[in-house]
Amino acid sequence: MELSSLAKRPASRFVCQACGAVHTKWSGKCDACGEWNTIVEESPRPTPRAVSGVAARPGRLEVARLEGAAEPPPRVRTSIAEFDRALGGGLVPGSAVLVGGDPGIGKSTLMLQATCALAREGVDVLYVSGEEALDQIRLRARRLQLDAPTLDLAATINLADVATALEQDSTHKVVVIDSIQTMWLETVDSAPGSVAQVRACAFELIRLAKTKGFALILIGHVTKEGALAGPRVLEHMVDAVMYFEGDRGHQFRILRAAKNRFGATDEIGVFAMTDEGLSEVPNPSALFLAERRGNIAGSAVFAGLEGSRPVLLEVQALLSPKSGDAAPRRAVIGWDTARLNMLIAVLDARCGLRLSGMDVHLNVAGGLRVTEPACDLAVATALVSAATGRATSAGEVYFGEIGLSGEIRQVAQADLRLREALKLGFSEAVLPRRVSTSSAKVRAPEGLTLREIGHLSDLVARFGPPEDA
Repeated sequence: MELSSLAKRPASRFVCQACGAVHTKWSGKCDACGEWNTIVEESPRPTPRAVSGVAARPGRLEVARLEGAAEPPPRVRTSIAEFDRALGGGLVPGSAVLVGGDPGIGKSTLMLQATCALAREGVDVLYVSGEEALDQIRLRARRLQLDAPTLDLAATINLADVATALEQDSTHKVVVIDSIQTMWLETVDSAPGSVAQVRACAFELIRLAKTKGFALILIGHVTKEGALAGPRVLEHMVDAVMYFEGDRGHQFRILRAAKNRFGATDEIGVFAMTDEGLSEVPNPSALFLAERRGNIAGSAVFAGLEGSRPVLLEVQALLSPKSGDAAPRRAVIGWDTARLNMLIAVLDARCGLRLSGMDVHLNVAGGLRVTEPACDLAVATALVSAATGRATSAGEVYFGEIGLSGEIRQVAQADLRLREALKLGFSEAVLPRRVSTSSAKVRAPEGLTLREIGHLSDLVARFGPPEDA
């Protein structure tokens, strides 16, 4: 009998704590992610036994038709407009939101400000911290001049205590866990922060949120590559994933929605870090361009789009001869290095500029990272301006995608970009030429002149030959 029972025990498995990959035996290096000394032995939890392929626990599957009316989910607004905007209008009861970001970027500060704002509006909120003591939270609230006497605080890493309190008390409408990596479940045989612990703790909290109907916010750590730490399945379990981005050398912070089941993805909220915490930036374009100086070669203003919000940014380029026999340097901040190399190759091959043998430095001022291809035209303009030594007009904005043959391609939501440019006092926009009658015609707002170009050579011709030519 003893041998039979031993044979039926579930075999241990080895799980990488960096990526969550499962291995049959221990090794020093994870074959999935390449990390060293991250594989830990875990004992799987027993599962319910099945009888004849059917679960031992009987149940009934409820089936519904696709037809029918569904009301929009109610929202709990936090009174922080930028936070609500990134969420799609506010917190949805019963939803789970994961907020990740670099250490010290301001995740806890933002959540404390949001929970205090909710508590002042009469919403019952519970803030659970596994990283700070209660006195530390109170000191931070005083430093930020936050006053919310009805906010409930707790400091623990034992998830069983949190779950018991939430099961017994159903008054809380919003629950914040800071952070999910510090939570510990005694039924899981591994250390806090491990893949098994994070997965099990998150599953239990999300189950409670769905059954009790409160909005759950999980604060998560990120790895050195910028991805959320813990198992990848964690991002699939939650309803929304928010990344809190920014450089601690800049005052700007961007809350970006990477996933949202109740709103648009890639929506952003913009904040500025001050001595009194995070303050909202309702007009980020004006703030990003506040320190811009006109008549400087190598600068161009990009009319971009972040989610549904138009944002104007300054793109700066600097060219210098490469040093010695070393390969040319490409230093890029806020944009894709591979796309910069592609644009340099197109300018060399299609327009006759000799940039491939020079060191190129590119910067998107303000600390915001741009990912949309519409920035191609602004980057190319900054490079051509730096190569020719001639500045762009102070009243011009640029947007458009560039193909490998040098053609300028149309981009989405041109009207939104133009209206934002006009609102900030720009008088001219350089954009792709409409090549098909089926394309939606772009209407220029009154007071804004449109200059359409079809090929990159047309842009280079506007600046003329380089000064040393």
